[in-house]
Amino acid sequence: MNELVAKADLVALDAQAVRASVEVAARVRPTDLSRPTPCLGWTVYGLLAHMATQHYGFAAASRGDGDLARWKLRSLDDDPVASYRASAEHVMEAFAVDGVLERMFPLPELGSGSVFPGAQAISFHFIDYVVHSWDLAKALGGEVTFPPDLLDVALAVAKAVPDGKTRREPGAAFAPALTWSGGSRLDEIVAILGRSPSWPESSSWSTI
Repeated sequence: MNELVAKADLVALDAQAVRASVEVAARVRPTDLSRPTPCLGWTVYGLLAHMATQHYGFAAASRGDGDLARWKLRSLDDDPVASYRASAEHVMEAFAVDGVLERMFPLPELGSGSVFPGAQAISFHFIDYVVHSWDLAKALGGEVTFPPDLLDVALAVAKAVPDGKTRREPGAAFAPALTWSGGSRLDEIVAILGRSPSWPESSSWSTI
């Protein structure tokens, strides 16, 4: 693990990213749920459902629960924003438990038998919610901002994500990296992870 990431308070940074996603989700109105997002084939509703499902999956993993059923895509209730907020509170509570970074997280969604140290698993969740906050904000025609220290760590995590042919496979977590030609630190992060900072003007979409 990168030294900057290893020294970071990943639980606190993850909570910041998740809270940012909740703040962006609070902007969603019923008429927004069918909007397209930077995630190919996903509407705002589909993105929120994915994000909520991942929260419950990671929370289960933090308790040592490796049942793949925990990662089955969830339907949101009549109030998708409230349902998403509840999922975010659930994972933040799960990660706030003493010793969580030293636990082993089974992540069956990444492959049968996949188990990761808590710090690494939470870094996966952290980068997902930096990027998904951006995805959701873009879909709503807005922006999301993060403090520089959080973006420094997020960039280090993003650079550690393997690139290459695995990103072209169905269901890959990120699309192949795009050339970054300048802009914000967040633009650099999303480009590394296959998003076009100029979406929707650009035709480039991520896989998820």
